Amino acid sequence: MKHLRSTLAVIAVSAVLAPGLASAQTVLRLAENQPETNPVTIAMMKFAELVAEYSDNELNVQVFHSAQLGQEPETIEQAQAGIVDFARVNSVVLSNVSPSMGVFTLPYIFRDYDHKFAVLDGEIGQAALNDLGEVGLKGFPFMEAGSRHFYTVAGKPVRSIDDLKGMKIRVQPAPIALRMVELLGAVPTPMNYGEVYSALQTGVIDGAENDFVSYQTSSHYEVAPNYTLDGHLSPPAVLVMNAARFEGLSDAQKEAVTRAAQEAAIYEREIMTAAMDTAREAVVAAGAEIIEIDNAPFREAVAPIFAEFPDLVPVIEAIGQVE
Repeated sequence: MKHLRSTLAVIAVSAVLAPGLASAQTVLRLAENQPETNPVTIAMMKFAELVAEYSDNELNVQVFHSAQLGQEPETIEQAQAGIVDFARVNSVVLSNVSPSMGVFTLPYIFRDYDHKFAVLDGEIGQAALNDLGEVGLKGFPFMEAGSRHFYTVAGKPVRSIDDLKGMKIRVQPAPIALRMVELLGAVPTPMNYGEVYSALQTGVIDGAENDFVSYQTSSHYEVAPNYTLDGHLSPPAVLVMNAARFEGLSDAQKEAVTRAAQEAAIYEREIMTAAMDTAREAVVAAGAEIIEIDNAPFREAVAPIFAEFPDLVPVIEAIGQVE
């Protein structure tokens, strides 16, 4: 309810600040939970610029970053309800409302970066995007959210799978993420992204997991300086839109949004890849320890998860056959 009130307040402020735009422009609100320095947020700003350009300024996308409109579970619901027009979210959280997305959140499902986007840009990825229509959403091309690794507080480095046993690890609130951490012997602790820093700082949790860029831009390295390179997940990010809102646009406006989203996704993949290297250098310079391990025991431990999601087995097999 708090997020709904804050959302409506932002909408009201936008109307006051730009009363003359109503007749000349259609204002579309985009919710983003990452800070403005994160590459995915930068890409969403680029998306807004491209939409304005390709629609001849008929469409005005306003990007609300840093979770101004709520965290991802809330913004997905808001996009479904039409409270916001767009939400940029991770496929892990999105899988809670659209199970087809779940296959991309399985541990070690992609062989490497090229295989990942061969899958996501092909028939398998398009089928998952199409399924979003069943829950009132329109999906656009996938974006890079990096590979996720575990990071832990001082004094509790993870150098082997045994070190994880009994640790309280923050995960995104999704069944696959929860089960993966259980299989690794840790205690999955779901919580919203914005709560993680203080939870690490106060000892509510022992660790979390994320990519290098999020680890750095969230400043989590300050309170969890041990970063273990196990690469358990590589779930893509995706921009979704209220489906009815998209259908209400003119054909030219639909084309403008679609074209802008495609170009913004390619742009995001490029800058995110570069940002990963930069973020790694930054956290090392700040004192974080990067721990390289053999992840074979991790892979073996989580292998049972594939059999626990029988509806996904045909897609898992198809992903394995993509070159």
